[in-house]
Amino acid sequence: MAEKIKVFALGGLDESGKNMYVIELDNDIFIIEAGLKYPDRSRPGIDFVIPNHKYLIENKSRVKAYIITHGHDDQFGALPFMYKRVPAPVISTRPTLMMLNRFTKSAKVDVEYEEIEIAPTSNHNFSGYEFSFFQTTHSAMESFGFALKTKQGYIVYTGDFIVEYKSGDRYRLDLNRIAKIAEKDVLCLLAESTAAERVGYTSPGHRLTPHIEPIFREAQGRIFIALYEQSTYNIEELITHSLAVGRKIAFYDRQTEQYFREFARVKLPLVSFNDIVHNDDLLRVREQDLCIIMLGNGEDIFNKVLELARGQNEDKKIVLKEEDTFIMATPPPATLEVIATEALDELYQARVNVTNIGRDKLKNMHAQEEDLRMLLSLLKPKYYIPVKGLFRQQIANAHLAFNSGLKYGHNNILVIDNGVVVEFKDKNAQVKLHKLDEIPHGDILVDGTGIGDINRGVIEDRHRLSEDGVIIMAMGLNMFKRTISAGPDVQMRGFVYLKDSDLLLRQIRNMFINVVEAMLADKQINSLDDIGHEVVTQVERFIFRETRRKPMILPLLRIVNK
Repeated sequence: MAEKIKVFALGGLDESGKNMYVIELDNDIFIIEAGLKYPDRSRPGIDFVIPNHKYLIENKSRVKAYIITHGHDDQFGALPFMYKRVPAPVISTRPTLMMLNRFTKSAKVDVEYEEIEIAPTSNHNFSGYEFSFFQTTHSAMESFGFALKTKQGYIVYTGDFIVEYKSGDRYRLDLNRIAKIAEKDVLCLLAESTAAERVGYTSPGHRLTPHIEPIFREAQGRIFIALYEQSTYNIEELITHSLAVGRKIAFYDRQTEQYFREFARVKLPLVSFNDIVHNDDLLRVREQDLCIIMLGNGEDIFNKVLELARGQNEDKKIVLKEEDTFIMATPPPATLEVIATEALDELYQARVNVTNIGRDKLKNMHAQEEDLRMLLSLLKPKYYIPVKGLFRQQIANAHLAFNSGLKYGHNNILVIDNGVVVEFKDKNAQVKLHKLDEIPHGDILVDGTGIGDINRGVIEDRHRLSEDGVIIMAMGLNMFKRTISAGPDVQMRGFVYLKDSDLLLRQIRNMFINVVEAMLADKQINSLDDIGHEVVTQVERFIFRETRRKPMILPLLRIVNK
């Protein structure tokens, strides 16, 4: 029987983050990445957004492994929330597995993974299939892509990469391994699209060192620097330069210190602890000899900056002074631009010397046009599938292949959406566009320990709370005597300014009493829910007529038979 291959995405296409790609080989399933994305302000109270993985739950007996190519939460952040329902070995490198476990602990999820540690360049056989892993240069240590051998040819997934020749051993692009794969029959190449719109190569625009050299040279006092903890490339750059110019490293908080200790624990140290100034010794070291590192992920890093700038941080040994220099090396994604701008503004108000290294100066380490063209010309796949990126970025990736001079066209460049299946039979691809062939996909919202139980109604309620406030109305009822036995008490929060609310508050209170008394007078009504519903209906109507606003109304009715 001819081998049937299916390739599709459950996340990561036409969006930023939440990457999850699936390769089916007859009855066997390999999951490539299991990432999250951070919510924007249209989803208040939501912590993370992860892919809808209903299909994987229904087919969990066929799932052979997760392959996580590097240590970023847009690659592994969904795993803690789906692993118990879809367990399988997690294949990755040592630093990535460490970062996964660190994230899982911070998310307060109790799960233990079956882990398979690999070297970033290595050969392995999993469930009877041969995988050739090749190391890539990316902002996360020991990142990799892979080639999966099938009867129809190799399926190659690039992971995140740039073409860079001067990186150290932990970040070296293994072109020799890729060239050996290129000698084989490559059926399909899945290549990232995040930076495909940008011309040229990414390197050397990804390097932090040229931007911090003049700052370190001129700074008179302490240097603070905020970095994403998942950008180990830039962290190692910073440490190397700081020590080279005679500044010792200090950690801003315990979270940052623990991060460095965990890398040391897995024998991948980022800095010698002889070069660290411990918290107890901060005031014993000359300020011009200190570089204080602040690390975090997502919104967390900007909240730390805000607290420090406002003097609200816990450690009172660390207080900003006018002689200090603060470097923001955390270019924010679109969903975090508001809080990033607020944090930057607070730093300026703290009167320190501020340098903001934005995305216009520090490129993210994703393949641009020439990086992608180089890999495409080397591997020469029969089919090319742009993955990981917004739709316009996928299209840009497709265009560069179309214009590469390598005979790619509409028949072998496949731009697909989440849930759309590409099926390979006898080395020929077919895009399954019928709705019946589409794999269930979409967003699952994570709120604290709640996974997928946050519906549209809850989000709408949170919007109402944030925009129009809440009115809480409490009353005790004697259902035997059909009278009010306690209250009423009416409280308004975030609705109208208290100084102007006296008349409105009296009107709402009187209406509350009148509606409840009318309901109690009807002997057919014995349900507190029915009474509460009528209170909400009448009060909402009155408030909208008077104010054109729709606050949330919360009636708290209790039976007090006394």
